[in-house]
Amino acid sequence: MKHLLRTLLLLGISLKLSAQDYVFLETESFTDKGGWVIDQQSFVVMGSSYLMAHGMGRPVKDAATTVPFPKKGKYRVWVRTKDWAPFPKGPGKFQVVFNGKPLNQVFGESGSDVWKWYPGGEVDVQNEQMNVALHDLTGFNGRCDAILFTNAPTFIPPDKLEAMTAFRKQQLKLTDAPAQADNVDLVVVGGGIAGTCAAISASRMGLKVALIQDRPVLGGNNSSEIRVHLMGDVDKNHYPKLGRIVREMDNGDPGNGNPDAKEYGDARKTAIVKGERNISLFLNTHVYKVEKNGDKIVAVVGRDIATNKETRFTGTFFADCTGDGTIGDLAGAEFRMGRESKAETGESLAADKADNFTLGTSNLWASLERDTVSSFPETPWAIQFSDEYHIDEAKADWQWETGFGNFNTITDAEKIRDHNLRAIFGNWSYLKKHKATKYAKRELAWVAYIGGKRESRRLMGDHVLTQMDIQEGKQYPDGTVTATWTIDLHFPDERNKKYFEGQEFFAGTKHIKVAPYTIPYRCLYSKNINNLFMAGRNISTTHVAFGSTRVMRTCGMMGEVVGFAAYLTKKYSTSPRGVYQEHLPELMAIIKDETPPGKP
Repeated sequence: MKHLLRTLLLLGISLKLSAQDYVFLETESFTDKGGWVIDQQSFVVMGSSYLMAHGMGRPVKDAATTVPFPKKGKYRVWVRTKDWAPFPKGPGKFQVVFNGKPLNQVFGESGSDVWKWYPGGEVDVQNEQMNVALHDLTGFNGRCDAILFTNAPTFIPPDKLEAMTAFRKQQLKLTDAPAQADNVDLVVVGGGIAGTCAAISASRMGLKVALIQDRPVLGGNNSSEIRVHLMGDVDKNHYPKLGRIVREMDNGDPGNGNPDAKEYGDARKTAIVKGERNISLFLNTHVYKVEKNGDKIVAVVGRDIATNKETRFTGTFFADCTGDGTIGDLAGAEFRMGRESKAETGESLAADKADNFTLGTSNLWASLERDTVSSFPETPWAIQFSDEYHIDEAKADWQWETGFGNFNTITDAEKIRDHNLRAIFGNWSYLKKHKATKYAKRELAWVAYIGGKRESRRLMGDHVLTQMDIQEGKQYPDGTVTATWTIDLHFPDERNKKYFEGQEFFAGTKHIKVAPYTIPYRCLYSKNINNLFMAGRNISTTHVAFGSTRVMRTCGMMGEVVGFAAYLTKKYSTSPRGVYQEHLPELMAIIKDETPPGKP
């Protein structure tokens, strides 16, 4: 009955739309983005990307596009947006400009932080082609998902997710038969350090690879968009071959939040991947759908975050290097999220009771000294600081972090980023006003609008790495990547917690040293999805062990191992588990850079 009602609802929408004219604009598809940026971090919640005016307190250049209309006449305007910081009203104000004339309505200051449609009045369409622009009024992260023009006088576009998704799909003319990419041996989803290394490793072993990344650059947390330095050693390996590709990706150590974007080597990373003849690279592509046959993935579907063009990717094997475990989740892979209890794992560092606590997400920032004095706007909507508590720093480091179980790092990604922005802008406004001697000539040079995540899902493999494995240095027969980072589990800074309990944005940690230890290969493939590898922070560990395995050089070496194992799955027409059960000596020989057993 529920399925029938849904069908009738969607059919009703379709019949209504067929009798009237609708012009639907996804803002991320604007031909000229101006100073606005595409944000896809909440695609999993919204089913779409959107444009955001990230000007760090200075209004950005208009985004604009040309829109074809089916006929002349009067059209009602609807704008899909939200007030991202309604305390009581936020700063994300903007206007929609139609053929050079702003609409009367100002958007982004409604006092509601829910994405929904707002009426924008009526426009008179006099030509088949009209210009539409987004005009930012503040530089403080106003955002717009879509604009609808309609000559249906009583139509109200849907706000509920299911109906909105159906409406969006219909208006974009998305079909169930997206463009088909070439079939490959290995589909790698996620272009961070782990995924990029997995793709290169597999390519150099002779496999055809598709590498899919949902941003315009590779590197993930080590890209210029997030700016986290690489950590973990590659020179303490039991197997010196591991880490060679990681070294190629390494652009030195610019630290965290370096204001010089070039220090993170985006162009180098992309050039290395494009130089691999066996890799097909797909940037700006968010994978949101998985097709299965039994316990195997047969295809994934991705949507371009700017054009909304959809592509279907087929392959023999898949590697989830998304960090969030997105592909595993869509495929029904077993996973954990949050902390296990001491009773479950036997770990001394585990929580007394299992809970949803995860390490948080950082948005780094930096300021630079200038020749002249500058001001910064008042921020009454931001987190408020005082002489008693403020953070007297000219740039951020890792401690600027939100999401210690009070936010879900996947479904609340937008809220987490926005909370970080309220902290950054509120603190900076305080420093500029109350510590002018030190900060008068400094201005914000860069603020990340893409969140750098630490923890979300951990996909379960045939082995779950534990604190005891790490601290006792257990050497399993399939021990591969040598890891060296401390057990580094973040928690809210005590002083920050005192002033902002439940809304913390600053972290502390206690580094627990470990001897170099190896990560079993069995942690790098799914226990219940037959053809799914994983590499990165989403591998099979407990929360405690994850505190050590999560750093990027270590994750990159995991990707290298996945590439080697994928080669063997193809060579022997087996599964990731089959490599462990039947071909482990050969895998270990490849990792050791030795002649495989039985080979001359």
